[in-house]
Amino acid sequence: MTAGVGIDADRIATAVQAQPTVADLHGGRFGEIATYLPHRRVRGIRIRPGEITVGVIGRYPATADRIGDDVRTAVTAQPGTAGHAVHVHIADLLPQDNGPAEGTLP
Repeated sequence: MTAGVGIDADRIATAVQAQPTVADLHGGRFGEIATYLPHRRVRGIRIRPGEITVGVIGRYPATADRIGDDVRTAVTAQPGTAGHAVHVHIADLLPQDNGPAEGTLP
């Protein structure tokens, strides 16, 4: 649990990463999207009073709207998040894996 807030950043991270439109969490350009806990941090989840910011790498061909909706749904389903604004930062899209290009070595 995040101290003093009553929201579990690890639980949010797990729920967001389970979304099929999300390839991974992303900490932002300078690592500013993170929750700091004793002896560690949860990259890609920032919890502040009244708001939660989630940084992700999306999975192509999902649209930004779809990724944002999936992330918000995953976050708001977690205990303690009611009434918090959820901001989604999509840092990148992971291309669809079609295997190696023709003529390339594995």
